[in-house]
Amino acid sequence: MAVYTTEIASDTIASDNPIHQRLLKAYYAAQPLISGDLLEIGCGEGRGVELLAPKSSGYVALDKIGEVIEKLKQQHPEVDFRQAVVPPFEGIADNSFDTIVTFQVIEHIKPDRKFLEEIHRVLRPGGKAIVTTPNIKKTLTRNPWHIREYTALQLKDLAGSIFSQVDAKGIAGNEKVMEYYEMNKASVAKITRWDVLNLQYRLPRWALRIPYDVLNRLNRNKLQTTDDALVMSITQDDYLVSDNADTALDLFFILTK
Repeated sequence: MAVYTTEIASDTIASDNPIHQRLLKAYYAAQPLISGDLLEIGCGEGRGVELLAPKSSGYVALDKIGEVIEKLKQQHPEVDFRQAVVPPFEGIADNSFDTIVTFQVIEHIKPDRKFLEEIHRVLRPGGKAIVTTPNIKKTLTRNPWHIREYTALQLKDLAGSIFSQVDAKGIAGNEKVMEYYEMNKASVAKITRWDVLNLQYRLPRWALRIPYDVLNRLNRNKLQTTDDALVMSITQDDYLVSDNADTALDLFFILTK
């Protein structure tokens, strides 16, 4: 995957702000749960490194994009950044970490059961993994970067067959966030109404990625033009952890070994 697509929301592109803040919220929500040795799987551009590093006694971060890893090594020498394509977690021993975070990653992993089994393997007994992924019930269109998306029940069933405890929560939004969501929903509907042949679900994912990114960027820019004050005013404080995962924008699961 290219380093920069609309799949990787930027903290420097104004129209990405609501998505960036939504992703950032997971790191704030995870802070109280971080202890001991920490592993982050899919660290991206290091959105939450500064939030989580002080909470851990050791921090290993994995990502498959080498360019990003090299940049992060220079920015955060206190963190052990490694380029890796997972699963498996090569070079990581059993029972190595007290906490694992992996945000917006599992939807990209074809062997999702193997992915969770590897997380379970490298966690210490009693350790916790914090997993986020989009709630398919809130997805507005097919995302060709994703292998699959989950309902809360689907992910709970999968994780529950591997972990001793699954705490199913979600990342939801306040009225301001949901106003943006409804604007986005209406705008996306205007675009997808032209897909009379339902090609977004019939074509292979690779064929959809470029048009998806182009249309997604145009749509985000349009939403900012329509209501710049709303788009730019949203912060991570406008998102909240909800006990009702089924209605949340993202699933936020805490898995205990």
